[in-house]
Amino acid sequence: MACRKVLFGMLPDGRQVNQYILVNAKRTEAAFLDLGAIWNTMKVADAAGNTADVVLGYDKPEYYLQDGAYFGSIIGRNANRIGGAGFQLNGTTYSLAFNDGNNNLHSGPDLYRNRIWETEVEETEEGTTLIFSLWSEDMDQGYPGRARIEVRYTLTEDDCIKIQYHMVCNKDTIANFTNHSYFNLAGHNSGSAMEQEVWINAVRFTPADQGSIPTGEIQSVKGTPMDFTEYKVIGHEIDDNYEQLVWGNGYDHNWVLNDYGNGLRLAAKARDKKSGRVLETYTDLPGIQFYAGNYLDGKLPGKDGAAYGKRHGYCFETQYYPDAIHHMNFPSPILKAGEEYKTTTIYRFLTEKQQ
Repeated sequence: MACRKVLFGMLPDGRQVNQYILVNAKRTEAAFLDLGAIWNTMKVADAAGNTADVVLGYDKPEYYLQDGAYFGSIIGRNANRIGGAGFQLNGTTYSLAFNDGNNNLHSGPDLYRNRIWETEVEETEEGTTLIFSLWSEDMDQGYPGRARIEVRYTLTEDDCIKIQYHMVCNKDTIANFTNHSYFNLAGHNSGSAMEQEVWINAVRFTPADQGSIPTGEIQSVKGTPMDFTEYKVIGHEIDDNYEQLVWGNGYDHNWVLNDYGNGLRLAAKARDKKSGRVLETYTDLPGIQFYAGNYLDGKLPGKDGAAYGKRHGYCFETQYYPDAIHHMNFPSPILKAGEEYKTTTIYRFLTEKQQ
């Protein structure tokens, strides 16, 4: 295993951004930035041995600062939405920024993505690990408590990206992190991903209102376009006249994963029959946001000059349910003072002939 550090570029304010490139014995290559701990590259072979980069991203660091799609970003302290852009905790009301209509999305606009993270490299039994860390001060983004945050990325010899999240805070607060990578198993620059197929390990989902805030209900997927209990072409029902899809402009919902509380388990799979590439997502978290790239607009030039248009990639964002702080029937995203937030998500890349 090897790690190579290269200069990725300079930000307009003069900050230097470095890229860390990991390569395993199979020549699978993953790259990450100290800007936002962003997952920038994932080069994997198809069933015929041809290699392609399967995550969407940019060649210039300044584009990540302008990016409304959050390509490859680590999202925290709270991933997804909080209704009303505020919450109460221990009798105190905390106000967040309104950056998504009447709601807060991904704890923006003062995003962890826009910050340079401390970086270490460590050799482990599983492979080379990049350790990105930062301090988040009390009331940073509107959240209480001074927190130490750490994200570990490991590229394993069996082509997994293992992401381990860790946070400790000196006050009760919210901790709900995710990675916002967009995948296209045909290659990042191959156009629409809607012919690829997805399976989700969930028989229920959390319906949302027109602002994408969960209603608090937990509903069966049976008999609806939200049913991915068997492999289904993403684009097959995405434009159906089904209220949830109309309001979300397609798939952008939280699925209630089966077997929560039993540790790491398979949450979702995607496959591209033409290339034979398969992606498996594992997590110990209760939910996954499957987002089909409904709002990608191609305005910023992607890697190699690619134009990432509507639905050219999709996300598997492992998480606590959106707006969980306001729904007592949802698993709680509250982290108690001095306790450890520890969670793991694994993205495994393989081909159909390996299954």
